[in-house]
Amino acid sequence: MSEETAVVEEVEEKPVYGNADANQLSDSEYSEDQYEEFMNLYEESISGIQEGQVVVGTVVTITANDVMVDIGFKSEGAVPLKEFTDPESIEVGQEIDVFLESIEDQEGQVVLSKQKADFMRVWDQIKDAHDTGNTVQGRLMRRIKGGIVVDLFGVDAFLPGSQIDIRQVKNFDQFIGQEFSFKIIKLNKARRNIVVSRRAVLEDERSRLRDEIIKELEEGQVREGTVKNITDFGAFIDLGGVDGLLHITDMSWGRVSHPSEMVNIGDRIKIKVLNYDRERERISLGLKQLTPHPWEDIDAKFPIDSQTKGRVVSITDYGAFVELEEGIEGLVHISEMSWTQHIRHPSKLVNIDDSVEVMILKIDQDNQKISLGMKQTDPDPWDTLDDRYPPNTRLQGTVRSLTNFGVFVELEEGIDGLVHISDMSWTRRIRQAGEMFKKGDVIPVVVSEIDKKRRRISLSHKLAFDNPWPQVAESYAVGSETKGTVSRLLERGLVVTLENDVDGFVPLSQLAIDDLKTPRQSFSLEQELSLKVIEFNEEQKKIVLSVREYLKDKDQEEFEAYLQSHPIQAVTIADVIDDEDEEMESWGDAHGNSPPARDDDAPAEEAADDVDDDAPAEEAADDVDEADGVDEESDVDEEEQEEEEA
Repeated sequence: MSEETAVVEEVEEKPVYGNADANQLSDSEYSEDQYEEFMNLYEESISGIQEGQVVVGTVVTITANDVMVDIGFKSEGAVPLKEFTDPESIEVGQEIDVFLESIEDQEGQVVLSKQKADFMRVWDQIKDAHDTGNTVQGRLMRRIKGGIVVDLFGVDAFLPGSQIDIRQVKNFDQFIGQEFSFKIIKLNKARRNIVVSRRAVLEDERSRLRDEIIKELEEGQVREGTVKNITDFGAFIDLGGVDGLLHITDMSWGRVSHPSEMVNIGDRIKIKVLNYDRERERISLGLKQLTPHPWEDIDAKFPIDSQTKGRVVSITDYGAFVELEEGIEGLVHISEMSWTQHIRHPSKLVNIDDSVEVMILKIDQDNQKISLGMKQTDPDPWDTLDDRYPPNTRLQGTVRSLTNFGVFVELEEGIDGLVHISDMSWTRRIRQAGEMFKKGDVIPVVVSEIDKKRRRISLSHKLAFDNPWPQVAESYAVGSETKGTVSRLLERGLVVTLENDVDGFVPLSQLAIDDLKTPRQSFSLEQELSLKVIEFNEEQKKIVLSVREYLKDKDQEEFEAYLQSHPIQAVTIADVIDDEDEEMESWGDAHGNSPPARDDDAPAEEAADDVDDDAPAEEAADDVDEADGVDEESDVDEEEQEEEEA
């Protein structure tokens, strides 16, 4: 019973799986020999694949970020898409070289790298170029911080910004996509770091060209060069490995304010070798020497007395320099600018860059000087002045300036004439023009004389009116009594103003005050005096009066009242000196010292040398000479002569 039970239990313990029982499943599918054979085949399949090797794989899948590559191993490996230089050219089924970094990572996948495979493939070539110093070709791909990434045999190399060119480069983007020759200046295999330089290649080429140029460089050669740098004094030209100086004075035959007016950095220009110092390795270059000298055939280009146009390029105190053409300038002296205007400075008439019409007056080819004239391009108004203003012509003129000896009156634009103080009034003895006129007054004048040679016009104001002295003679006959107002205090008498604006003179001896040394002791300006005419000279335009004669017929009370109103007072030496005046000589003293009198109609010798600021100094001095009857040049004439000689 127990044995049957045991058999039943043994049968019940064996489960059934489908149509096979457990015994069938536990039987081996392969024999031990077959299994051993399979393992040998597997080991053979992977015996040729080791970590750190470059293997050939097939692209099986392309995703957004990775490329799946089958290298014939138990699983596929992923290569990041960014490791491919040209991702768009990858296709499924394409065979590529990859670097096997690891047979299996944590996720059981093969770790592959395209960049490392490329690096290993070209390493020998790159190392050989680095060791030998040979150049390699590369394409500039993209800009990164500090430089540019270069595609070198399919691997990335770094080109620092300082190694792009010999000169500093500010815009890296201009080189992107271009191919150049490079030298490998730094290499690190472990970090796959490659640093290249284009500058080293350019410097080698520059050195080679320099040696060639130095051997063949000679004075007088015409060469091409590139403007490398610009300074205030010139520009440095790169002749191809060696630099030369193009000085600012050798850039143009004309005026050049700054070299940047002629050239810019980077310009390719032709220049002439002027001088080459081999010991100091200094080269002087010229640009203007490529064109003919502008002074050649100057007489044919600019004949004497011909007219031409020019540009004002410089202004000095004595004239203006006018450029006729590039490299040819002439001087328009201040005296040759206008027939009529009294020009104090050329800037009053012309400005820099003005276009002016000039006449060629003189050419000094040896010293390269040309004398020009501006006024000669217009007719000289003085040639016909006597036709327009014959003597005794009555005109209205404007007082333009005042001097101690007269006033200058403008008759028309640029034409002035002088009214001497002796020609201002019939009846008054004028000491300064300001006593009668002020600047801007419009006054009547009569033309007395025109001297075209000396360019002078003499005018008279008093001749514009009738001579009043016949009527004055009737009003101031000898013995007649009148009243006058003190207008001037002189050393030996008083000048008084009578009715009708007539001047008279009271000698010191006729003031009726004993012990009076000078009129200032008892009299002051604007005091009114009772007087008697004791002398009348119509020819000399002189009336002499006396207080003493007037009081002779008056009672004692009036005499004492006169003395009381004019007491003798102390005066200073300065006051006495102020009263000294040459006018005294013209009055004389009918009852005392009688210095020679002068005719009022004659130009006075006392015409002062002082000239008002508004008056042209030359005219002022000339008119003093005319008044004196002496033909001599003024200080201004001498200065002009010295300036012209200079």
